[in-house]
Amino acid sequence: MTITSSISVQNDNLVVQGKTILTKIPDNVILTPVTGAGSDSGAFIGATFEQSKSLHVFPIGVLEGLRFMCCFRFKLWWMTQRMGTCGKDIPLETQFMLLESKDEVNGDDAPTVYTVFLPLLEGQFRAVLQGNEKNEIEICLESGDKAVETSQGTHLVYVHAGTNPFEVITQSVKAAERHMQTFHHREKKKMPSFLDWFGWCTWDAFYTDVTAEGVDEGLRSLSEGGTPPRFLIIDDGWQQIENKEKDANAVVQEGAQFATRLVGIKENAKFQKNDPKDTQVSGLKSVVDNAKQRHNVKQVYAWHALAGYWGGVKPAASGMEHYDSALAYPVQSPGVLGNQPDIVMDSLAVHGLGLVNPKKVFNFYNELHSYLASCGIDGVKVDVQNIIETLGAGLGGRVSLTRSYHQALEASIARNFKDNGCISCMCHNTDGLYSAKQTAIIRASDDYYPRDPASHTIHIASVAYNTLFLGEFMQPDWDMFHSLHPTAEYHAAARAVGGCAIYVSDKPGNHNFDLLRKLVLPDGSVLRANLPGRPTRDCLFADPARDGTSLLKIWNMNKFTGIVGVFNCQGAGWCKDIKKNRIHDTSPGTLTGMVRADDADLISEVAGPDWSGDSIVYAYKSGELVRLPKGASIPLTLKVLEYELFHISPLKEITASISFAPIGLLDMFNSSGAIQSMDITTVTDEKPEVSSSSVVSENRSPTALISLSVRGCGRFGAYSSQRPLRCAVESTETEFNYDAEVGLVTLNLPVTKEEMFRWHVEIQV
Repeated sequence: MTITSSISVQNDNLVVQGKTILTKIPDNVILTPVTGAGSDSGAFIGATFEQSKSLHVFPIGVLEGLRFMCCFRFKLWWMTQRMGTCGKDIPLETQFMLLESKDEVNGDDAPTVYTVFLPLLEGQFRAVLQGNEKNEIEICLESGDKAVETSQGTHLVYVHAGTNPFEVITQSVKAAERHMQTFHHREKKKMPSFLDWFGWCTWDAFYTDVTAEGVDEGLRSLSEGGTPPRFLIIDDGWQQIENKEKDANAVVQEGAQFATRLVGIKENAKFQKNDPKDTQVSGLKSVVDNAKQRHNVKQVYAWHALAGYWGGVKPAASGMEHYDSALAYPVQSPGVLGNQPDIVMDSLAVHGLGLVNPKKVFNFYNELHSYLASCGIDGVKVDVQNIIETLGAGLGGRVSLTRSYHQALEASIARNFKDNGCISCMCHNTDGLYSAKQTAIIRASDDYYPRDPASHTIHIASVAYNTLFLGEFMQPDWDMFHSLHPTAEYHAAARAVGGCAIYVSDKPGNHNFDLLRKLVLPDGSVLRANLPGRPTRDCLFADPARDGTSLLKIWNMNKFTGIVGVFNCQGAGWCKDIKKNRIHDTSPGTLTGMVRADDADLISEVAGPDWSGDSIVYAYKSGELVRLPKGASIPLTLKVLEYELFHISPLKEITASISFAPIGLLDMFNSSGAIQSMDITTVTDEKPEVSSSSVVSENRSPTALISLSVRGCGRFGAYSSQRPLRCAVESTETEFNYDAEVGLVTLNLPVTKEEMFRWHVEIQV
């Protein structure tokens, strides 16, 4: 059913496709419908003001009795999710909101309408949402520079509606892209090639104590266990920074002294070395050459902050005077100050940050990146990005300064790193998101904290919900994790369904190779799902971290199947009262949930037009195979920090008595991600002989040939309603097993030395 009615204000109510979303719209609020073909589901909210100011906070209407989910910045750098039903539930710094409205009159037959609110950038101003005690939604509109004022904003929030929540979100961001013309949607961006290879990051292994020897040791350790990293991130700890006495009062976390400034663009003494003639050579180049030549690493990235280092670039540092760096003192927006305090900002507020002149920042990035490229570095992880929004005073404000930095960064990356080599980090502000035309990878939540027991369930839930928004701009990155850790399998399974890069930060010698081999193939590649992993439709407005009843389901797609990961994430979350993460339930209960084929939202697209709706579902952890009729569901029960991965394969009905469904590599987390192509050729029109027990005779003539292209090695599985007549790998007949009770066909695919090799598998039925 298609609904085409517009968004309008009627009797002081905001009405969306016939449903009242907001009431008591103030007189100064302006609604501007989007014009153009196919755009009648969108409108902009703006307002006029009596005074011209640099900061306006004003209501746009009352929200009551509708479920919503939003993404808000709980601290300067990062977002997390919040669910609610009224205006006062909307946190400060809400950058994305999805509302659900149901037709109470027509009941279950009427479609649910999903409405997206996207606060935008307009000129030099940034809008964000928040609620108040009157259940009003407010817009906080600010420039970040007292000299930059306005008395109106006409396109501050974009509103879009429809009956498929995932399509509505995508359409909303694409409409904002067309209107603003300052950023690009993810689908238009070049994805860096490291995404499809296993990686190792030095951060949690060494923190800032990373050395050239440590890098070599870490790569060797993982390779010797059969999971060779093909992607390396040299994180914080390689740069030349001030060598000053440790300040007993300075804030230090995991070795990073946040007020410390950059004094050179080359590597520090830990990475420098002398050649046999005792002349100094680039130690960074030696590290990169060693990684690529001895350990077959394909891509090496280096870390730096958007401002150069945590404390920026030291003013007048020798050799860096031409960047015109000057001390600046951050001023945070009211919304950020109302949420979680941050130790980085505590430090910088006292010591200041060495801010490169915006007119010189391209030169800074270009000289830094060209040096890194000369050492063989392929890209950069650019951290601490949101600090720039706090430094706009006297420089045109937060939006202008952020955009100038991002444009310079992307121009330098385009010049120096041909694979679009950039990972954005600590960057969850709309100033940056709506200024990113090129950057394609974004860290999707606060860090992986191996020593914080409250963080693990929070991490999985936050990434999944943040991805609803962030995944429209870039490919979300779930961060590193430890393979040898009590929660390692939980994190690994989540990354398998996340469609993200897969990399660990193990200390050398501290690995769980049995676990890693479920993620990483012997050639160092990974089986990556096709999309950013997002919560299923029935989880959008539940609270799987706090409500004590809901499991989190995350869906994604492979080429021929859907995948649904189910996680018990209960027990911990960000607390608005104490303004930090806390465990609110020390012993969360065992939960029961259900999985359906259409939890993978695009399953009908991979199934094709002739699909009956029946599926074969393979549960990875239990190993169970189930034939699932159309509309049926599978129950499951999980304790906290437990998971299951369901691979949903639409059933192909070859004849009335023979049906088939591919599964994939049974021992890999993303089993069905191994299937690269499938073709079913009918070889006879004769109906096979069927006995009274509905079993087709094994002496029958072949009915069809299923040809599959499969990447990887190990146990390959597929469903066949009848025992196959023959299986072959690379045209050579091979042994197979058939479990007639469940219809599971299994055969073994050997290891090959050729990278990304695809086995040709034939199954004759």
